[in-house]
Amino acid sequence: MSEGEEAGALSEGEEAGALSEGEEATALSEGEEATALSEGEEAANEDGQEENMSEKEDQIEPCPLTKEILIPGLSLLCRTGNGLAHAFVKLQLENRRLTDMTLVSSFVHLRFLDVSSNHLSDLSPLAALTQLLWLKGDGNMVAGFRGQPLGQLTYLQWLSLALNRLKDLEGLEGLGLESLNLIGNGIQRVSGLRYHHLTNLVTLELRGNKLETTDGIYLPNLRRLYLAQNTIKRLEGLGKLERLTTLHLRDNQLETLDGISPNMKSLQYLNIRGNLVSAQRALRSLVGVSRTLRALVLAENPLVETEDYRLCVLSRLPLLERLDKEPISPEEKSEAQEKLREFNDEVSVVPSVCLYRS
Repeated sequence: MSEGEEAGALSEGEEAGALSEGEEATALSEGEEATALSEGEEAANEDGQEENMSEKEDQIEPCPLTKEILIPGLSLLCRTGNGLAHAFVKLQLENRRLTDMTLVSSFVHLRFLDVSSNHLSDLSPLAALTQLLWLKGDGNMVAGFRGQPLGQLTYLQWLSLALNRLKDLEGLEGLGLESLNLIGNGIQRVSGLRYHHLTNLVTLELRGNKLETTDGIYLPNLRRLYLAQNTIKRLEGLGKLERLTTLHLRDNQLETLDGISPNMKSLQYLNIRGNLVSAQRALRSLVGVSRTLRALVLAENPLVETEDYRLCVLSRLPLLERLDKEPISPEEKSEAQEKLREFNDEVSVVPSVCLYRS
């Protein structure tokens, strides 16, 4: 393939034909319990990690992308925009020890690019790849979004930068971006998010980071939010996520469910497994989403050891279909409804156990 064939632009109609390749790496399913980092990685001392990374950087030898490395990774031959020529639109360069990928900017027809498991920190060569739909850059050395060209990639729909060195999301843009995977970085806060440049984002993966709060995640069209294995103590700002259907908060440090807002009008799946919720009064916060919530996971919280746990949950959430991965039986629903009627009859005389227990 001549370099001349690597110039030109794809027509919008051709993009749809190539999307099926992007399905190779779909977003995680709503109930999936995948873990982001091993316990050993989480327990590593932060200062020691920084020193170790610095030492590794000193040992990295420069390895720029060459044609000899690039050409074997090309695949998926498609017609170019004018229909008179063909070009490869998929490039796989994972685990090549690359420190520089300047050469990739000459291959302007690329739609799918995998540069994971290299030593890349600069994504600026991607600015020329205006037809890019799918980008995987896991296991590199990207430290921030500022100065990176992602906002220029107007057709980019799927982006994964898991296991990089990101600390925040400032500078993140992507008008066409629908799925973003940032598992296993060192993100401490979500601030400066330019939501008007992320209007199509529906899936956000932030597992295995260092978040202490959910504040700042204002993405009006977000449907799925995965925040497991952080150190979240407070639920804040969630009332802005009116279209959110899935919220995954497993293995954090929540003691209450304050912050689950009635404004979350679409919430169907909520996972709070492995937190510190102990009081049944925490269930009050779920009443506002009781009309839409269908699956709730509270396993591995002290709350599940309390008396009549399942009945108390069902009395609050009568439309729930699954609790801790187990379907709600018709018998349980009937018993919970009967219990609730008894509570309502007695509430003026004796405070009910489920409704008022601290």
